[in-house]
Amino acid sequence: MVTDPIADYLTRIRNAQQAGHRMVDIPASNLKKSITEILYDQGFIHKYKFVDEGPQGTIKIALKYDRATNKPVIHKLLRISKPGLRKYADVENLPRVINGLGIAIISTSKGVMTDKQARKENVGGEVLCYVH
Repeated sequence: MVTDPIADYLTRIRNAQQAGHRMVDIPASNLKKSITEILYDQGFIHKYKFVDEGPQGTIKIALKYDRATNKPVIHKLLRISKPGLRKYADVENLPRVINGLGIAIISTSKGVMTDKQARKENVGGEVLCYVH
């Protein structure tokens, strides 16, 4: 049993990139699907596919690498809010990752979104992770 599924999700992506894999399979949940869609929309992953097999399903993610240097597009994945210590931010205190070059993924009452979308929607929420 995994106690922190979001940390497990981020770690699987991080480990696959360090090993040079092009694909990674992750057990699915609605929150993980939302995070995957955000990573795709922001250009951090190449493509993804939701496979409904078994009781839980799987997310298949094709990782994105820079063509010139063959290095991963995602430089850092950082879990912020943890099960033992939740981190929340209102709309005035939403974090800016590397002055707007990275993204913060926020779980709000209007769904999971980036920090920029949360500012536009004028909502705060739980700061799940930083990606840059």
